[in-house]
Amino acid sequence: MTLAFDPATLTLPCAHYIGGAYVSATEEMTVTSPSTGMAVGAVPMADADTVDRAVQAARDALATSGWAGCAPRDRLKALHKWADLIEAEASTLAGLEVICSSRPYAHALTGDVAVTAEQIRFCAEFADKEAGALAPTSDSSFGYIDDAPYGVIGAITPWNFPISMAGWKLGPALAAGNAVVLKPSEMTPYSTLYMAELAVRAGIPAGLINVVIGDGPTTGNAITGHGGIDKVSFTGSTRAGAAIMENIARTGIKPMTLELGGKSPMVVFADADLDLAVDCLDRGITPNAGQFCVAGSRIIVAREIADELAARLAERFAKYRPMDTFAADPGFCPIISDRQLQRIDSIVKAGAQQGGEILCGGAHFDHPGSFYQPTLIAGVDAANPAVTEEIFGPVATFQTFETEEEAMQLAVHPTYGLCAGLFTRDLSRALRLSRKLEAGTVWINRYGRSRDHILPTGGWKASGLGKDLGREAYHANRRTKSVLIDL
Repeated sequence: MTLAFDPATLTLPCAHYIGGAYVSATEEMTVTSPSTGMAVGAVPMADADTVDRAVQAARDALATSGWAGCAPRDRLKALHKWADLIEAEASTLAGLEVICSSRPYAHALTGDVAVTAEQIRFCAEFADKEAGALAPTSDSSFGYIDDAPYGVIGAITPWNFPISMAGWKLGPALAAGNAVVLKPSEMTPYSTLYMAELAVRAGIPAGLINVVIGDGPTTGNAITGHGGIDKVSFTGSTRAGAAIMENIARTGIKPMTLELGGKSPMVVFADADLDLAVDCLDRGITPNAGQFCVAGSRIIVAREIADELAARLAERFAKYRPMDTFAADPGFCPIISDRQLQRIDSIVKAGAQQGGEILCGGAHFDHPGSFYQPTLIAGVDAANPAVTEEIFGPVATFQTFETEEEAMQLAVHPTYGLCAGLFTRDLSRALRLSRKLEAGTVWINRYGRSRDHILPTGGWKASGLGKDLGREAYHANRRTKSVLIDL
């Protein structure tokens, strides 16, 4: 295997980043590589006192830097310089990303890091272009809607796309004039720590970005329940999102943005372009080994094309081969941990025991590390655990329909409503059914996010509250007040 870089050459920061400096701690957790199962480094675990220190650093930075009240174009310029540094340090960031995550180096370098820089530039442009508004009132009064930053945003990001998820949170929060206390996943912290360091090097005042490492029950709860945190933004599982809502309700009401789990349908009609559909169904579940919230994990196909589509998809799945994340040539990605791999396998086995037919896959690869085969399960009903559970792995169910009405019934999930895909050449059908699909995002004759950062993302039902990306993300980091003056 040819390496894209030598993992032994990386300098891994084993510290929190608070007030513009690395802060060590006595309690540490070992970080492992999912590609090999071997330890690669360690990170400290933040307790409530460490979180309090980070929040105070954020509040002090806001008070002394003038970030919230400076000329908005000054924030824009600083964020653009930060994006420039992220691009200049892309190879280092990509290495820090893949050493402990499921992301292949080539994908992280040209995809994740580049997209993060784009997202920060996109968010920066709102700083001097979005504002309050005049209100239509009577001639005897003057009304307007003012807006201002919240103050300190508490952000929590997941392990599946560490650097780009940090960009989702940091870009709009800083452009809107806030400071941030961010907790990345304790399994994949290194690229986020380096991003924070680069922000200070770019001229963003120290203390506006503070990164604390730790788990959800201790560090996450300390952030979401802290009285000095003015708003919470979280991306992760629905179960964790519910725990955050409970903690916020118990410790003090504050606004929140939650981008949570999904079990997204991909509905293919008989008139669809089958070559395009196969490509999209494949890309909807196999990238990052299915470890992404918008994964198209429920494939719903017109009966007359089902056999051909299933055969072609199973043939695609069977060609994937595992490869370490730091290899020069990207292969099939690892599962983030052996524990998660066992969970995936247990749901697949339960689905088969309850009537599902495994058309391909259904086992881990015979390869060191945590690798699971792309899996397709047919013959499942709505109550099958492979259909109801968010597996968060390379596993898709395969169901068939006779009528448009039946297709829409199968597409509805009792819990989730994050995304949906629709494949048809009939424009009227596409527009009609896009309104019926219970999802925050609908993709037609494609599947997956693009680099059109103007499109917001967020879920319906238990898939979340509020939006990331788009101008909605900027406005979600500012609060409004109405002002009315009698003349």
